[in-house]
Amino acid sequence: MSATTPPPAPASPVPKFTQGAVMRHVVVMTATGSIGLMSIFVVDFLNLFYIAMLGQQELAAAIGYAGTVLFFTVSLCIGITIAGTALVSRALGARRREEARRIATSSLVFMTAITVVLSLAALPLLSPILTLFGASGRTHDVAWRFLAIVMPATPLMGLGMTCSGVLRAAGDARRAMYVTLSGGLLTAVLDPLLIFGFGLGVDGAAIASVLSRVALALVGLHGCTRAHDLLARPSAGAALADARPLADIAVPAIIANIATPVGNAIVTAAMARYGDSAVAGFAVIGRIVPLAFGAIFALSGSIGAILGQNFGAGRLDRVRRTLTDSMIFIAVYCVVMWIALVLLRESVVRVFGLSGEGAALVQFFCIYVAPTWLFVGATFVANAAFNNLGFPTWSSVFNWGRATVGTVPFVWLGATQFGPQGVIAGQAAGTVVFGIASIIVALRVVDRLAAHDLRAQRDTTPEVAPPVPPFSSDKAATALGWADPDEPFERER
Repeated sequence: MSATTPPPAPASPVPKFTQGAVMRHVVVMTATGSIGLMSIFVVDFLNLFYIAMLGQQELAAAIGYAGTVLFFTVSLCIGITIAGTALVSRALGARRREEARRIATSSLVFMTAITVVLSLAALPLLSPILTLFGASGRTHDVAWRFLAIVMPATPLMGLGMTCSGVLRAAGDARRAMYVTLSGGLLTAVLDPLLIFGFGLGVDGAAIASVLSRVALALVGLHGCTRAHDLLARPSAGAALADARPLADIAVPAIIANIATPVGNAIVTAAMARYGDSAVAGFAVIGRIVPLAFGAIFALSGSIGAILGQNFGAGRLDRVRRTLTDSMIFIAVYCVVMWIALVLLRESVVRVFGLSGEGAALVQFFCIYVAPTWLFVGATFVANAAFNNLGFPTWSSVFNWGRATVGTVPFVWLGATQFGPQGVIAGQAAGTVVFGIASIIVALRVVDRLAAHDLRAQRDTTPEVAPPVPPFSSDKAATALGWADPDEPFERER
């Protein structure tokens, strides 16, 4: 090699998830994701517990109203995070590291811009929004003050969540876990200190939330920059160019996330007709579910990077294996949790002081409804596949289908025949139907991708382009050869 010849560029590292046992990747990513997610669930529970210890029901109610409002901002951040994770993991899987760095940076810019606009637009609307939700008097005032403190910190939360997604896309499950864990641990320490030690009450809880979001952003940015060098210099041009592919995934993901509280509201309204005891039992079930099935909640975000890397690398055999191994993992996990709930059902009833209809409802859930969470998990696995393989609209279709068509008639029929137990049984029945349907469609999507890939290998110049699958994104269709990159992509009519 002459002195004037530049040294060859270093080879891109082999993407972590494109080699090794798929089941091991699924278990490790889900376990670490569950720890971070569980820290948030536990801290939220403690936050409400500390406020309740102040002995004023208005304060606890105010936190509840504020949480309802904040849910929508969290849903938006989750949607953008899903989009960033999907696109970054695909680029890394294809060994296009500079593209991955550009998209990661664009997703942070996109997240910051959207959340800043959202926060500024929401601040003057907080009072009418709380009134619309039913808050009044002192409860309204306290909730407004809490949100006025926390809402401006939404961009920090968005940055932290996006960085966590980028770290998952790179296969760094440990650092991705540290992002959410740092915020949860900081809140757990600061909550009692600020609420009781400094006597700040709800304002103390709000300040703790803001500081935890600062921690989220700092820990996430450190992992993305110092540990992995996955962020480039921000560029307005790159951010604008990447905005559309990010939005193609983020918007359906946001819409899909909002479906869950809508379905829960329908079930809650149906349960309310049976009195306070039934509602109390349903509320206890709402506390049991995140603790018992936290791994299922974490699964969708955890396996997204595995799917994305293998999809980018063209390893569709491993994409399908990821879906099947995820379902095996969920099945084993749900069986273990089901046995635990059956054995502990009497203890749960005693701990929460339930009696009558509420006690019967919790026991019915533990014995008969808990195993149907296998099908909730199937829906989450399918969502991960749709979001990371270029078909994000299918997530919205199945989530909203489950929240409406899969809830209203089933819950109505169950309530008519069996009362409050029939309500949760009806919801579970709809979940089974949509869970089975969603995973079947996800597997068919993978099969069609694999079939097209096989045809492309046999004939590199096909005379007739294959049909475009429904609900596919422009970028996915172009990458897979379903659209000419020099021509505008036309969705299926």
